[in-house]
Amino acid sequence: MSAVQEVAPGYQAGRTLPLRVEALRQWRRRRTLVMFGVLAALPFIMLIAFAVGGGPDGPEGGNGRITLIDTATASGANFAATCLFVSAGFLLVVPVALFCGDTVASEASWSSLRYLLASPVPRSRLLWSKLVVALGFSLAAMVLLPVVALAAGTAAYGWGPLKIPTGGALAAGDTVPRLALAVAFVFVSQLVTAGLAFWLSTRTDAPLGAVGGAVGLTIVGNVLDAVTALGSWREFLPAHWQFAWADALQPQLEWGGMVKGTAVSVSYALVLFALAFRGFSRKDITS
Repeated sequence: MSAVQEVAPGYQAGRTLPLRVEALRQWRRRRTLVMFGVLAALPFIMLIAFAVGGGPDGPEGGNGRITLIDTATASGANFAATCLFVSAGFLLVVPVALFCGDTVASEASWSSLRYLLASPVPRSRLLWSKLVVALGFSLAAMVLLPVVALAAGTAAYGWGPLKIPTGGALAAGDTVPRLALAVAFVFVSQLVTAGLAFWLSTRTDAPLGAVGGAVGLTIVGNVLDAVTALGSWREFLPAHWQFAWADALQPQLEWGGMVKGTAVSVSYALVLFALAFRGFSRKDITS
């Protein structure tokens, strides 16, 4: 006689733990509000810094290198691009690692993970809900910074074309879609950090360990990319392409670097997400 699995009438695994419930739970957490507050405050801190310091020094008064910072006060679009430039290398890594690394490990540390699974919520559904919400908050954090910077910069420096530090300018009408493309690439490039943090979150009961581990490994990647002796091997490092989004702000849009960076980042991320789901499905939940 074959065994028949009994379930409650109307029960559907796919409807357990709706995304809106998980999103609301994560939104109410203090670390979410603090992180969004820090990112929203950064453009105003930079505005004050430029006002006090009298604006960027430029290549002649600085170290000789020409960067977006040299044209930060040229327009609101330039200011938004500058905020993205100074934060993409490290600051924007933090919210991604925080939202993706804290989501599962925190439940384990609070001893609430086993109760979620006893609801009953299938493990794959639980992990999928948490991953989607974590990536959603990460994307929102990355969008918040340039949006606030564009608004604050336009109010302070006016609306106009995006001046290219090396010469030329991007028409004012093209700046918003190009900045959106740049933000989209930054998000994709950070999927590796998201994958690392999420995988570590399923392997430990310490949220700080998952978040810190992901940030630490991302920093290691940046250090390795700086080792020029590695030659072409650096192209397999996600960090090597992290500033390829600058190609989106050129008068003539260039896709080469962003396409390569996307391929590398997505490849690493898919492997890490797969490891997270595979390991969590076999994990003995005791906390």
